[in-house]
Formats: sequence, structure tokens, C-alpha cells
Amino acid sequence: MLTSNIANANNRIVDDRSSGDLRSNLGITWRVVSDAVMGGVSAGQLEVTVAAGRSCLRLTGDVRLENNGGFVQASLDLDALDFLDASAYTGFELDVLGNDEMYNLHVRTADTRIVWQSYRASFRATPCWQVVRLPFVEIMPHRIDTPLDLGRLKRIGLVAIGRAFKAQLCVGRVALYR
Repeated sequence: MLTSNIANANNRIVDDRSSGDLRSNLGITWRVVSDAVMGGVSAGQLEVTVAAGRSCLRLTGDVRLENNGGFVQASLDLDALDFLDASAYTGFELDVLGNDEMYNLHVRTADTRIVWQSYRASFRATPCWQVVRLPFVEIMPHRIDTPLDLGRLKRIGLVAIGRAFKAQLCVGRVALYR
């Protein structure tokens, strides 16, 4: 994971929060998903707000491990685009602010057919706005043997996962960088 305070002009913006609602720049709406879809008891909320003077999406919730649970997620389904082609880029760039906890970026592709399959990278969301770069080479397969197909991304998820904690993640921008 690389962190930087400089945004690259060659970025492809996925969401810069200019919509004022839950829609991304791609016209697709962010939604919250929790382990409740699998019988877990974690609960999350997703709202548009301002944090430290900046418009953002804020994912909050209680990640709980009962009933084999353990996640809350802000997800952006790219199915409306068929797929997002990221093959001309180096990785994801996120502007984030949080509660000094570790979070994950999960990516699903046309190859991830089972719900627990994804490609993942972790990052810490500090209490100050920061730019986090997650190069594709650091986004690792989870429960799948197929290499990450950058030409066929079908979901991006920002996830609080794996341990009991209170999630609070603000996202001001999601982009692909060169």
C-alpha cells in the first residue's frame, strides 16, 4: 500500500462525490451490504455527509462475529456497465478518513462466481483525510485461483471485515490511477 497527498491528473474517476447523493460518477448507486444476507448480525449504514470539511460517503456499523458473520460493506455494482475495464491503469486510489482501523477494498470480476470469492487489499483509514493507493499487484485473490482480470471488474466494495469492531469509514473519492 502506498499513501500520497497528490492526485494524478491521469486518473479515471469512479466517484468524486459530486453527485450529492449515493450515485457515483458512473451513474451507479452505492449500497450497503452486511453479513445479515448470510445469517450474520452485523449492521451497517451508508450516508452522504460532510466530514472534516469534505463531502463523502460514510460507512458506519457494528461488525459482529456471531452466526459466522463479520462484515459491513459499501458496494458499487458495475453490472450496469457490463464491466469496468481497468486494464490501462496501475491500481485504485482512494481518498479516505476513518477511525484508525483497517479496512479492505474487495474487487469482484466476471470470474468470481461464488459470493465469498474476491480480490482483496487492506488499508488503514486514519482520522485525517489521506490518499491511499492500492496497486493491482497488491490486490490478492481470496478463495479463487484465477488471476485478477482487470478488463472485467463487476463490483468494488469498501469493507469492514474479519473482527468485531465499530466501523466508520469516509470515502471522498475512488479512482483508477496510471
